[in-house]
Amino acid sequence: MMKNDLLHELSVRGFINQCSNIDGLCAALNDGKITAYLGSDPTADSLHVGHLVPVMMMRWLQKFGHKPLMLVGGATGRIGDPSGRDTGRPMMDEETLAKNIAGLKKSYSKFLHFGDGASDAIIVDNYDWMRGYSHIDFLAQFGADFTVPRMLSMESVKRRLENGMTFLEFNYMTFQAVDFLTLYNKYGCRLQLCGADQWGNAIMGIELIRKKLSQEAFVLSTALITDAAGNKIGKSAGNAVWVNEDKLSPYDYWQYFRNTPDELVEKFLKIFTELPINEIEKLAALRGAELNDAKKILANAATTIAHGADAAKSAEDAAAALFGGGANSENMPSTQFEMSGPMGVLDFLVGIGMFDSKSDARRMVDQGGIQINGERVVDWRGTVVPQPEIMVQRGKKTFLRVVVK
Repeated sequence: MMKNDLLHELSVRGFINQCSNIDGLCAALNDGKITAYLGSDPTADSLHVGHLVPVMMMRWLQKFGHKPLMLVGGATGRIGDPSGRDTGRPMMDEETLAKNIAGLKKSYSKFLHFGDGASDAIIVDNYDWMRGYSHIDFLAQFGADFTVPRMLSMESVKRRLENGMTFLEFNYMTFQAVDFLTLYNKYGCRLQLCGADQWGNAIMGIELIRKKLSQEAFVLSTALITDAAGNKIGKSAGNAVWVNEDKLSPYDYWQYFRNTPDELVEKFLKIFTELPINEIEKLAALRGAELNDAKKILANAATTIAHGADAAKSAEDAAAALFGGGANSENMPSTQFEMSGPMGVLDFLVGIGMFDSKSDARRMVDQGGIQINGERVVDWRGTVVPQPEIMVQRGKKTFLRVVVK
């Protein structure tokens, strides 16, 4: 058992992957309240479920009275993090960066309380201090603190060297290290939370703090969440489950957790909910059809945290309506669509946003995967007749209520 209540909670819930000095961190936490930071580059305008493990860990840290610093990488986002990637990230323009930063702030506010209190979270942007350095200034202050052999030893660098890592990307870990040093100096931040793929970058930060200040800081990493096929959940993997409702409806968010594979139910209950451990163990012990009840509890609890209790209840009601429960179907995902007369099936499916292209829509129709108003579409050359409401089903679990204007 951990010698600190917070670390014990994190440990039994399966959050902890690695810690730079677990005994030292225990002592620091027991000695008083600390400040910790978690960073995310603005590569999209929303967090996704793959980001949420360290975010939920930060939520627990705040619950125990510690202070979260949520860093958006306005500077590092201009470079691109090579960690866990085989190719470089595309460069973003200023408008996209600003939009993405605003989206990340919206995501963070769903999980943490922001304000001016001792344990209230605050948001910082590393562009605020990085833009003050000229290249010569940065090299003069920090160039001697990083050795090339040490940088080359990092797995994130080794992986990219074979695919043409640029000097731009090679500098990423130095930027992240300076972030930690800056937050230590400005806020007394002594702990960085990160995903397992960020371990090497984070370690460079505590080494820089030790060199510059002769002080110890800590890194606590989490394991990465994978899908049923073992793939990392993320935007680049094409399987992102977005947090912000303008990118994914609360209903679809609820459905993601409702459809959790049996073997991951206990893990997801521990990480994505705040249910007591003894209750989770009882739910995880269910088998067969009864395990579906545990999945509904998981979906409701996770959706309540991200979208509120009303959204979770609406999603549950919508699912009940779609799968025979007789609840109000108005709670399911819906869109408004203008139709002046009969429309081709493919034009209709693309127009309502169900598919990005007619070829994708045609392929799904040919596979028998489209139903309109409960009837399977067998001919992609058919038409859809305007009605006040049109119910569209794609596959087994994707539904859309189309309100015709």
